[in-house]
Amino acid sequence: MTRLTDLARRRMLALGALGLTFGLRAPLDAAAGPARRSDDDDARWAIDYGAATDPALARACRLLVLEPHHPRPIAPLRGPGSSLLGYVSFGEIERSRPYFPGLEKAGALGRANPNWPDARLVDLRHPAWRAAVIDQLVPAILALGYDGIFIDTMDNAEAMERQDPVANKGMIAAGAALIGAVRTRFPKIRIMLNRGYAVLPDVASKLDYVLGEAMASRWNFAAKRYEMLSDDDWEWQAARLRAARARNPALGVMTLDYWDQADVDHVRSLYARERRAGFRPYVATLALDRLWPEPTR
Repeated sequence: MTRLTDLARRRMLALGALGLTFGLRAPLDAAAGPARRSDDDDARWAIDYGAATDPALARACRLLVLEPHHPRPIAPLRGPGSSLLGYVSFGEIERSRPYFPGLEKAGALGRANPNWPDARLVDLRHPAWRAAVIDQLVPAILALGYDGIFIDTMDNAEAMERQDPVANKGMIAAGAALIGAVRTRFPKIRIMLNRGYAVLPDVASKLDYVLGEAMASRWNFAAKRYEMLSDDDWEWQAARLRAARARNPALGVMTLDYWDQADVDHVRSLYARERRAGFRPYVATLALDRLWPEPTR
C-alpha cells in the first residue's frame, strides 16, 4: 500500500476504527430550504492531500480539494473555471499546527483522538476555537488563493455528545453555529462539508457541496484490503445526502469511494453506481496522496 500522508493516515484511521466518527447515525429531516448556489456542473472533482499534485490532472477538475499547508503555488493546478478548496479540520487539530499552543492555553482543546494521539479534539463551544476558525484558519487558506474550504471531522461533534451527553452537551449545535458564522463572515466563498450528518440539516442551506465519504466501499484495516459496504450502509448515507439536497436544491452532492485502482472494472462500477443515484463521484486509493483519473470507458 502507498505510504500514507500524515493527514490521510489520521483521517482514515478514524474512519476505519469506527469508534469515534464513522457510522454515527443522525436523525433524518428532509424539510426544504432556500438554495444559494447555481449548479455550475462540478461533475469532475477530486481530492489530493499530497505535496506533488499532477498539474495536468488537476487542471482537468472543475472542483479540487487540496491540503493548503504544502509550500507550493496553486495557480498551476487551476483549470478554466475551476474551484480550489483548502482542507480544514473543524473537529480536531494536530499538534503541529501553529495555532495549537494558543488554543491549548485557552482551554479550547479536549482529549487526544484515540485513533491519532497527535490530534486533539476541540471544544466547538469554546469562543477561542470559534475565533481561531474565523480569524485565523479560514483567512489563512483564502490568502493562499483558494476559493473556499473543505470542512472535515465535523462528525466529532456527534461522537462527543454521544460519549458524554452531559459534559459535551451542545457540541452539535455549536458545530452548526460555527459553519453558519463562517458563511456570514465569508459570504462569497465555497464551502464543502464532509459528512457531518448531525449538523447537516441545520447547515445545508449554507453549503455549496456536501461529501459522502466511503459511500459504497472502504479500506478494512483489520483485513488489510478494500471492501464493499452493505446496501443498507450505502442507503443510510444516500438518504441523508438526498435530504440535504431537498433543503438546498442547488447543493452539489459528491461521493468518495476507496478501491484498488488496478481493478479497473470495479472502479468503473463504483463511478457508475454513484452517478445512477444522481451523485458526483470520485474513486481513489486510501492514501489520497495523488490524483486518479477516472478509467476510460
